[in-house]
Amino acid sequence: MSRFSSLVLLVNSLSKAERRGFSTSFNKSEDLTDYVFLYKLIEKNQNKSEEKIKAEFLKARPEATLNTAINYLFDCVLGTLTQMRMNQDSFFLLMNQLMYAKVLYEKSIYKECFKLLEKVKKEANYFENFPVLLIAQKLEQNFLFNLDFPEITEQELLKKQYRINDTLRKERKINEHASLCELLKYRILNKGTVRSNKQKQEFNDLIVSEMSIVSNSNFENFEIEKNHKLFQSNYLINTGDYKSALNSYYELNSLFEQNKHLLNNPPMFYMMTIEGILESLRTIGKYESMSYFIEQLSKLKSNSSHFAAQTECVVFLYTLFPLIDVGRFGDANLLVEKNKINLYEKRHLLVPARQAQLTLYTALTYFGNLDYQKARKTLNQIINVEKNIYNLPIFRTIRLVNLMIWNELNEFDYVEHEVRAIKREVQNNERLYQIEWLVLKLLNKPLNYLSQHERDKLWSKIEPQLIEFRNNKFEAQLLRIFDFTAWIESKIRNSPLDYLLSLKQQTSPVNEPLL
Repeated sequence: MSRFSSLVLLVNSLSKAERRGFSTSFNKSEDLTDYVFLYKLIEKNQNKSEEKIKAEFLKARPEATLNTAINYLFDCVLGTLTQMRMNQDSFFLLMNQLMYAKVLYEKSIYKECFKLLEKVKKEANYFENFPVLLIAQKLEQNFLFNLDFPEITEQELLKKQYRINDTLRKERKINEHASLCELLKYRILNKGTVRSNKQKQEFNDLIVSEMSIVSNSNFENFEIEKNHKLFQSNYLINTGDYKSALNSYYELNSLFEQNKHLLNNPPMFYMMTIEGILESLRTIGKYESMSYFIEQLSKLKSNSSHFAAQTECVVFLYTLFPLIDVGRFGDANLLVEKNKINLYEKRHLLVPARQAQLTLYTALTYFGNLDYQKARKTLNQIINVEKNIYNLPIFRTIRLVNLMIWNELNEFDYVEHEVRAIKREVQNNERLYQIEWLVLKLLNKPLNYLSQHERDKLWSKIEPQLIEFRNNKFEAQLLRIFDFTAWIESKIRNSPLDYLLSLKQQTSPVNEPLL
């Protein structure tokens, strides 16, 4: 990405408050400068290409050096945003105070320097910001060393050294635990949810390590407890224990509620926790309990455009999920059309997995409304363009839904070719759910042309398998995404998909997981 591309993204991502803050950072005499003109040009032409903006700038300012204006404007915007963060984020404030302390030391104003470092250490302790605390402690030691330890006893020096070692020990424990959470998330993202007891055992190394860290942590700390509950919750929900996962997420949410001053800015982990609660509630059918947490999620605020886009997308998806799950595709379509433009404009700010999720459920909405051409075009936007999602487990589901769409469009040659391709790519049954194998098998059958007798015969054979799948905690992982068993039944019995979904919702044991 070029420097100018980065600048355009930076300017276009500014919030109203940030635009106002930047505009007031330069005086009227600067309105005629090249960098201010470039800023206003980018701001007014958000829908124009970068090349057109450049051409318009050079036409209006033929004697200007474009690269100089780009670099200066980039630095000015970053500087203004950093300054604005001082009053919004404790990390920015503490780091800034550390720089003040260093300047005071260099100017030989030692008393004020050590006074400020003491303040930073106190606030870093309050916010449990051990990296900043460690920097402040080390700076203090270095300054004392260079000044030949003025007015300090050996006992006081030893105490300061002990505190540094204690901070290092705490930070090491936190980092070890955070590393396990990162590994767990990485495996889930790249290998998918657990599909068998054998795959469940592949997490044993992480489980043993996590238990060891928790048992050996002899101090109470927000980060340790947060990472423990986050690890526990993610493990439980991705191994099919939804009720236990929900309880664990509730505990994690209570921890955040009781320690709001310790939340990161943006509060990404808090958002992930609420999403975990929503996913657990959705999976066990407690749709009526989701509204409160969706509202809590919509209240989260941050100056991060990335975080705001993620939050907005999660709110949209978990408002959409209950409609799709119970077959209310008409209402789902209204919700999609109402939010589609706004969400897709911000799609570049979403992580690849979230982009894929947004596209998949938009296509499923059209699919449920029998608008197969629109569903096909929606999926093509990501299948043919977003190569960074090809290795994600959700991409396999996207391909499966895409084949279902092509099947409805009677493009059987394409379906047959793709089914063969998928089967070649999959080396063993462990990599696919049994439901996926069954869908692939049925896609190769001309179900639309079966007689009623043939349908009844096939249904008597398939029905026991579907019942087994619905009561298998590993197969239920795929049903969290979409009820493929309902689609299978609709195709074999020639019944409307929305009717079958609504019927299953009425007859399923609400508030209990399909285990």
